Amino acid sequence: MENFEQADLSGAHFSQVRLNDARFRQVYLNDARFRLVDLSGAILREVRLTDVSIDGADLRGLTIDGVEVAPLVEAELVRRQPARAFRHATDLADLRTAWTLIQDTWQQTYDHVATLPEGTTDISVDEEWTFAQTLRHLVFATDAWLGAAQQSTTYHPSGLAFTDFTDPTSLGLDPTATPQYADILALRADRAAAVQTFLADATPALLAEKRQGPPWAAEDPLTTLTCLHVILDEELEHHHYATRDLATLNDR
Repeated sequence: MENFEQADLSGAHFSQVRLNDARFRQVYLNDARFRLVDLSGAILREVRLTDVSIDGADLRGLTIDGVEVAPLVEAELVRRQPARAFRHATDLADLRTAWTLIQDTWQQTYDHVATLPEGTTDISVDEEWTFAQTLRHLVFATDAWLGAAQQSTTYHPSGLAFTDFTDPTSLGLDPTATPQYADILALRADRAAAVQTFLADATPALLAEKRQGPPWAAEDPLTTLTCLHVILDEELEHHHYATRDLATLNDR
C-alpha cells in the first residue's frame, strides 16, 4: 500500500460503535484486535491478510478469490477433531459417540498439560482465557445447558460465565473465585460424567421435548436436543481455543 497523509488513530479503542455501510480506503489495521465484530455482507478488495488469525467465525458464504472457504475449513477441523462430524447429530448413538470422542480428546490435553511447567494453566495468551479459566467456563456451560435439558439448574460458584454476562452473582457465581487447578479438573470430571449419564438414559422422545434455556436464552425456542448441541459446541470450540493457546505457549 502506498504512503499517504493520514490521521493517526493507532492504539484507539472502539466499543459499541456502528459503522454499517462505512467505507475504508488505504486504512492500516496492522496488529489490530477484533472481538464480537459483525462483518456480514462486507466486501474486501485488494486486502493484505498476511499472518492473520481468525477463530470462532461464522464463515457461511465467505469466498476468497471466488473459493468458498467454510467447507474447506470445516473439513480440516473435522480431520483434527473427528467429533465435529457429530456436533449437530440427532441420533442418540451419534451423540454418545461425539461425547466419548470429545472427552477422550480433552483427556489427552489434560495429560499434555500435566507435562508442562507449573503455572502454565494460569497464563493468558493474547488476552484470552487461561487454560484453567477455559475449564471453569465449561463447568458453567454444562451447568447452564445440561441444567436446561434436565429442567433443573444449579451453578457452581467457581464456574466462569461468558465475558459479556454482566451479573454473574445473580446465578450464584463467585467473581472472586480462584479455585485450584486440581479442583477445576474434579469439577470438569463431575460434569462430564453427568452428561454421559444423561445421554445414556435419554430417549428420542426426550430429545424432542421443549425446554426453557438459561436467562440469556430464555425466550429462544429450545428442545433437549438443542441444549445438547450447545454443550457439544462449547466443548469443541473451547478445546480448539485452548490447544491453540497452549501451542503458542510451547513456541515461546
